[in-house]
Amino acid sequence: MLKIEHLTKTFGDKKAVDDLSLEIGAGEIYGFIGHNGAGKTTTLKSVCGIQSFDSGSVTLDGLSVISDPIAFKKQIAYIPDNPDLYDFMSGIKYLNFIADIFKVDENTRAERIEKYAGIFSLTDDLAQPISAYSHGMKQKLAIISAWLHNPRLIIMDEPFVGLDPKASHSLKQMMREICENGGAIFFSTHVLEVAEKLCDKVAIIKDGRLIKKGTMDEVKGDESLEEVFLELEAEK
Repeated sequence: MLKIEHLTKTFGDKKAVDDLSLEIGAGEIYGFIGHNGAGKTTTLKSVCGIQSFDSGSVTLDGLSVISDPIAFKKQIAYIPDNPDLYDFMSGIKYLNFIADIFKVDENTRAERIEKYAGIFSLTDDLAQPISAYSHGMKQKLAIISAWLHNPRLIIMDEPFVGLDPKASHSLKQMMREICENGGAIFFSTHVLEVAEKLCDKVAIIKDGRLIKKGTMDEVKGDESLEEVFLELEAEK
């Protein structure tokens, strides 16, 4: 499905992402872990085509984010760590706007909006302007919008930040549902306990370089993911 090969991105003299290669298959929830400034967000933005990169390639089922950007982006959804929504819109207008972009028909969008707004207890708030939403409500709206066009791959940057326990549980179920239907999830998180329980595979990045990847059992062995992460972080 998603193939990242030798991805490199430099800002000035700093290599934010240094020759990173990963492959995410259909049905996988893939966790992406690293300290602040390790290169996680830069990687995710590069994969989505939001940010250019210096060298390497990113393909989804053979579609290149560089040479086939529109076709590539039709197949994915991206949720940043701090969703920048249109505050002047109401929640429902924003969802319809996103549905229009991805050409989701009226019946399908209505069904999905009803389903996911219900899951996140947001139905009664959709008529309100987004400017009146709390951070958690904005996060829920961004998640709903990402699920509207039934993407094959969903990329998320710290998706659980700002969510209450019930909403976090619902998101985990939705992530599993995507994978059960042949899609995949690629997300960064600092919540290592969640990653350990939820992810099929995990990659750890440090100073822009990939230092460990594999199935959860391969990466952590008999230790916890937190212990492995702290040990790798301590190494020079």
